[in-house]
Amino acid sequence: MNQITNQITNQIMNRMKTSGALIRLAIFGIATIGGLHAQGSQGCSNFTILGQYAFTITGQILAPAAVAGPVAGVALTTFDGYGNLTQVDHVTHNGVVPVEAWRPATGTYSVNPDCTGTFTFFPQPTNAADAGPALTVFFVIAQGGAEIRTAVSGSPNTPPFVASLNSIGVRVAAIQAAVY
Repeated sequence: MNQITNQITNQIMNRMKTSGALIRLAIFGIATIGGLHAQGSQGCSNFTILGQYAFTITGQILAPAAVAGPVAGVALTTFDGYGNLTQVDHVTHNGVVPVEAWRPATGTYSVNPDCTGTFTFFPQPTNAADAGPALTVFFVIAQGGAEIRTAVSGSPNTPPFVASLNSIGVRVAAIQAAVY
């Protein structure tokens, strides 16, 4: 009887060891897959910044001398997830307030997998006094898309201007992507 008990005990112990190894292997596999998924989800795309962002804008236009001076303002920008944007802004230049309270603009944007990108917007004021050049804005996405940090160093228009403008955009609302 003792021999049968020992055989049964050994079989149970072997199965427990095998089961433990299988459980550890399964946990390792799940952890590995989870790690790979986490690495894949680290990248960014145009959809990362789908939604509305409130930007605070500060800086200086440095040259040419005729337009040099401090700049401050706010903008509300909507990114559609497909590379298009709309915006309204209220920006003072040398302390001069714009003629219209909110200047509209449209544009395009592109997000790189490393969460950097650019957007270019084209002001479309209803009053010609608020006209301005197209601006290309360089940005970095932070906080998983909750924040966008930007820099403008000039305009792609001719004649170009030199500037040092920065802004921080905070997500106001996420928007559902339209299915086309």
